[in-house]
Amino acid sequence: MSEGAPKLWFESALLPGGWARRVRLTGGHGVITAIEAEVDPAADDERHSVAVPGLPNLHSHAFQRAIAGLTERRGLAADSFWTWRELMYRFVERVDPDQLEAVTALAFAEMLEAGFTRVGEFHYLHQDKSGLPFADPGELAGRVAAAAAQTGIALTLLPTFYAHSGFGAREPSAHQRRFVTDLERFARIMESSRRAVRALAAGNLGVAPHSLRAVTPEELTDVAALAAGGPIHIHVAEQVREVEECVAWCGRRPIEFLFEAAPIDDRWCLVHATQATTGELERIAAAGAVVGLCPITEASLGDGVFPALEFQALAGRSGIGTDSNVLLDAAAELRSLEYSQRLTRRARNVLAGESGHSTGRSLFDAALAGGAQALGGTGTGGPVGLIADAPFDLVGLDAAHAALIERREDEILDSWIFAAGRDAIDCVWRAGEKVVSGGRHRQRDGIIARYRRAMKTLLT
Repeated sequence: MSEGAPKLWFESALLPGGWARRVRLTGGHGVITAIEAEVDPAADDERHSVAVPGLPNLHSHAFQRAIAGLTERRGLAADSFWTWRELMYRFVERVDPDQLEAVTALAFAEMLEAGFTRVGEFHYLHQDKSGLPFADPGELAGRVAAAAAQTGIALTLLPTFYAHSGFGAREPSAHQRRFVTDLERFARIMESSRRAVRALAAGNLGVAPHSLRAVTPEELTDVAALAAGGPIHIHVAEQVREVEECVAWCGRRPIEFLFEAAPIDDRWCLVHATQATTGELERIAAAGAVVGLCPITEASLGDGVFPALEFQALAGRSGIGTDSNVLLDAAAELRSLEYSQRLTRRARNVLAGESGHSTGRSLFDAALAGGAQALGGTGTGGPVGLIADAPFDLVGLDAAHAALIERREDEILDSWIFAAGRDAIDCVWRAGEKVVSGGRHRQRDGIIARYRRAMKTLLT
């Protein structure tokens, strides 16, 4: 990222204290250095309509962007997450490092176009096609970091430890050979990943024990220690079958067992937690952990609906992710979260909070705070949002979009989330650089060309 001093003026902007009119944002060295409200634009200000903070995408498997739309054909038996997983495995067996980087770059560019400015990449593809380590154990993690550098998105890299195919340390299958590793090799992957992230602006490193299916309790302790104070993410209680298999193995449900196996605190992000019970929600909320919700993917895979209203009542923290990246749209993820609650409860404005509150604002605020916590904030523990000394990461919405005409304050968020989606995004700035203009990433043409070459090889 360059170290220029952008000066932007907006008709309105969402600040921590609420909406402000006629706002000038000045930046330098990638951060916001000054905010002025109720001011006229200066001659050298770049003028725009509406500014909101960029959102964190707390859970992504970027390589899965390449199979979006390719798993929508019914199989011989009832389709489920488990049949989808087999199709994903078959695709993964073909991907080389250059192709992985090309797919990841497209996913990251589309995330920026969709309103996300930081991504938590839950990265579990480590070995070559034969299952052997690369000369650099973190070769593929380095390709993820390269895609982040090219696109400009802020990256929280979450190298993933994956050792087993099921509860009780079951032997991994041949289809999992590119994922599985042991603790010694994984420590080397982590060290390589740390070097790759260190070269990025605002890069951050955490760790991700894949799931309780894929790690033993002893391995979970060792892997969490490798986080070295960074975030720790884990898939948990996503599927009914997962819960049943965990109970059959140890007599306890996955979230219950996780709390026995690890000291869960505010560094942890429990991804999905779809099947959580009321008692489990209480424990998560009390621990200060974040639940990572991926509503579009959870709907795509038939996971079920997270009990978001009950968790909200407990002051639980949550954020949103794009997981399989079947569709990249921050507003659509938030809309899907609310709509899933409406469908199951036959009610409207379920997650708005108190009477009279905006549903869009409640969803947005929760995703911003929870996602920032889950991804390690700015990478330095600093402030988040449109505030001095925070990263100059913001989304410019187009007030001329039909869905936003004559909208004011929280009506803007409601209309963006429920009536417009990514089409209402005009520009996106990351660390003070305009990476999206007119809704298009500045390198979209080149990224698409490289992606097209990769897909022609992979799918021919």
